Amino acid sequence: MDRGRLAGLYGVDVTYEPSPGRSVPVGEDTVVAVLAALGVDASTPQAVKEAAEAYERAAASLLLPPLTVVRAGRGTVRDALAARVPAVAAGTAEVTVESLGGERLEGTPRTPGRYGLRVRAGDGRTARGELIVAPERLPGPSRRTFGFMAQLYSTLSSRSWGMGDLGDLADLCAWSGRALGAGFVQINPLHAAFPGHPTDPSPYRPSSRRFPDPVYLRVEEVPEYAYLPPEDRERAGGLLRRAAALRDSVLREGALIDRDAVWALKAEALALLRKVPLSPGRRAAYAGFLAEQGQALEDHATWSALAEVHGPDWRGWPAGLRDPRSPQVARARGELLDRVDHHCWLTWLTDGQLGAAQRAATDAGMTVGVVHDLAVGVHPAGSDAWSMQDVLAAGMSVGAPPDAFNSRGQDWGLPPWRPDALAAAGYAPYRDLVARMLRHAGGLRMDHVMGLFRLWWVPKGRPPTEGAYVRYDAEAMLGLLALEAYRAGAVVIGEDLGTVGPGVREQLADRGVLGTSVLWFERRYEGPDADRSPLPPAAWRASCLATATTHDLPSTAARLTGEHVELRHRLGLLTRPVAEERTEEAAEVAEWIALLGRLGLLPEGAADEEAVIKAVHRFLARTPARMVGVWLPDTVGDRRPQNLPGTSDEYPNWRLPVAGPDGTPLTLEQLAASPRLHALAAEVRAALAGGTAPAPPGPAAQPPSQGSREAPSQGAPA
Repeated sequence: MDRGRLAGLYGVDVTYEPSPGRSVPVGEDTVVAVLAALGVDASTPQAVKEAAEAYERAAASLLLPPLTVVRAGRGTVRDALAARVPAVAAGTAEVTVESLGGERLEGTPRTPGRYGLRVRAGDGRTARGELIVAPERLPGPSRRTFGFMAQLYSTLSSRSWGMGDLGDLADLCAWSGRALGAGFVQINPLHAAFPGHPTDPSPYRPSSRRFPDPVYLRVEEVPEYAYLPPEDRERAGGLLRRAAALRDSVLREGALIDRDAVWALKAEALALLRKVPLSPGRRAAYAGFLAEQGQALEDHATWSALAEVHGPDWRGWPAGLRDPRSPQVARARGELLDRVDHHCWLTWLTDGQLGAAQRAATDAGMTVGVVHDLAVGVHPAGSDAWSMQDVLAAGMSVGAPPDAFNSRGQDWGLPPWRPDALAAAGYAPYRDLVARMLRHAGGLRMDHVMGLFRLWWVPKGRPPTEGAYVRYDAEAMLGLLALEAYRAGAVVIGEDLGTVGPGVREQLADRGVLGTSVLWFERRYEGPDADRSPLPPAAWRASCLATATTHDLPSTAARLTGEHVELRHRLGLLTRPVAEERTEEAAEVAEWIALLGRLGLLPEGAADEEAVIKAVHRFLARTPARMVGVWLPDTVGDRRPQNLPGTSDEYPNWRLPVAGPDGTPLTLEQLAASPRLHALAAEVRAALAGGTAPAPPGPAAQPPSQGSREAPSQGAPA
């Protein structure tokens, strides 16, 4: 057997397509490195031969995988097993389905849930495993709805301590649900951050995806705050005054959001609260939380305590502490028991406020509520990477291959799941992660949802151009995702922008997983009418969240005025002459404005930037999309992106508060009182409800001022 065939057995692709119809081979060294990360030696022809023989022996002797997944009403357990288990395929094995209590069941269950599975082969061998019956599809929102998309840290109120917090989230949900009829609020990942000096502000490279970051706590809403003794209450008052000064520095003086400064104040305040004894009811609730969270929380809290002593990168700890199951770690946990318990307590407090935010959303009548965001991976030196070494691929990083938009590819610095280790573990680590994310959620956005099918692995020390795709059991991962969402009553949104494999969007839609459609990217790229013209609303897919922008893209105001081109020009990020960029961007904007005008969605004319932003959202509401997302900064004309890909120190990514057109930061209270925000929300709500259509358009629409660039003439799309 050659190396390519061996790679195929383990789901490693030996070619990739940077553009449709163009196949590029993966280098032999990359294939060897990726297989090695999967525990397979493919360094020599003899090693390849032996690895292939070992694979075939294991496949021939398999009696039952740890986990089998079927969809309710589609196929049977026997059919699912026959594709993988030779004895079942040959008809020489008895298959029995059981309830979790051990009661034998007839046939394949039609009710979604977890079941036991037993196989007895003709030679007397037996095996037990788990059966997951996934729902046939997720229903999605009960009706078409709109909501706000916000970076929580950027949404400060007059009560927050220098960055938005969970109290602000609850208030945002309660206000937008009751006053505006919003159905959801989608926020950035609230995962526990990787500590540093300074802390990495990106929410997409966390220490742990399984547990939230206590920096988002609203300290005053912790019940024990009311029972501080006089001397500690005085100290807490001083911290509140310092927090107010920190908040004012952001809102009034133009300072950036400083998570480290916020956490320093909150950590001091929380240390005071920790001294307040819990009431009997609160103590019982905390004990129940610890029992429910189990080993995973103990691991996270232990890592956090050890990081305080030895630094955050576990790879540089003393050798005995690098293994979470070692006797040295057990001993250190005992020595640091108070700090371990402190981190458990912080997680419990944060979990409680997350639950309060979702209750505020549902109490306000939201059909969905809080939509949490699941990052694609974790920091290689953080909590999850330490405690889950057995299911993460060492020496590999997730990224993206070269394509038409980035010839150098991308390396995101995140270790990927090992598909073989996940399967051997019955997908328990993945299922646990999804269940935790849905614990207090009405919805879940999955960043780079294509990772359920395949991920681009980049070997350490190699450029992202020298990676390879590794495939996952999408049937299992989608089935577990669907079951946990079904149990939580939550919607699932997949971020499926960029390079998407054949059939992926169709499979996601068939499962009821919504995609993500961004206005500026929705053009006629395929089919007989593939002229790259803007896609009219009726041609959009229904199974999606439709938006005008995302956290990684320019705001709508910046797009309309071309300010994002000027920003990238100032920072030296353009790969072409700025005049070319200006001209191309102006032409694209003009095409969309022309379509808005022809559809009668821009009766005010395009000279008014605010009117065009309204028209864009009228357009989104006219599509069949089940959910329409409104980027919160768009409601007040904010020009600045929250994240500018390709930058680190050049731009203040993830550190900007929501601001008006002139860059003046706005509090949550000011947002709630903004006539511009209310007017935009009313337009979207009316359009979704089938309200009165806009008046016929007036004179031919023209793009808003493009600064120094020349606006193209109006006309039919190219």
